[in-house]
Amino acid sequence: MDGRLHSWDLSTGVDGPGTRFVAFLAGCPLRCQYCHNPDTRYLADGRPVTADEVVEEAAKYTAFIRVSGGGATVSGGEPLLQPGLTGELLHRFKHELGLHTALDTSGYLGARADDALLADTDLVLLDIKSWDRPLHRRVTGRGLSPTLGFARRLAGLGTEVHVRFVLVPGLTDPAANVEGVAAFAASLGNVTRVDVLPFHKLGAAKWSALGLDFPLADTPVPTADQTAAARAVFTTHGLYAV
Repeated sequence: MDGRLHSWDLSTGVDGPGTRFVAFLAGCPLRCQYCHNPDTRYLADGRPVTADEVVEEAAKYTAFIRVSGGGATVSGGEPLLQPGLTGELLHRFKHELGLHTALDTSGYLGARADDALLADTDLVLLDIKSWDRPLHRRVTGRGLSPTLGFARRLAGLGTEVHVRFVLVPGLTDPAANVEGVAAFAASLGNVTRVDVLPFHKLGAAKWSALGLDFPLADTPVPTADQTAAARAVFTTHGLYAV
């Protein structure tokens, strides 16, 4: 299967458990105001690649990955914009390389993930950007319903999910918004971890390099107390939040 790959990396701690081989596929339908990888928006931002090439690269690190209790993650951009390549990579990472597999997605294109793709996915890293629907559209440029539908589908399948929520002061931090995400995540029954991610500006230089105005340039990063308070909301709902 051919597709477009933006880049790959080895990472620890942010793309699933242990050390991960992470394939970042090009293209994303969302336009998140806080995006730290705006250089992955379009398919043209990636280079042509075959699944064989990506798997061969990952195979070089399998011994090291296994020792760390890690695996392989397909990320983006939005990997479900290229479901064929994503599905083949997950299948081959799991069955050829014997690695734990993770899919990093907003869930907006969850309908493109067929049952075979999800059967080869051990963990879904699901970004829920907002609970308030108008705010979700403001933050991402897209609606929330597809993400919620995908989350419910994963719950029905019993697929393990880590929810990720970016805390942006003055944008995603209203108490009712955090409470809504927490209550929904707790209702699913398959969410084993919540990552409350403090907004940062590390991608601002990429926006500038692309000739784009970073919409949150004047937004402060959350304080440690603000982040801890948001995590406490998830904990109150019985979720493990970090």
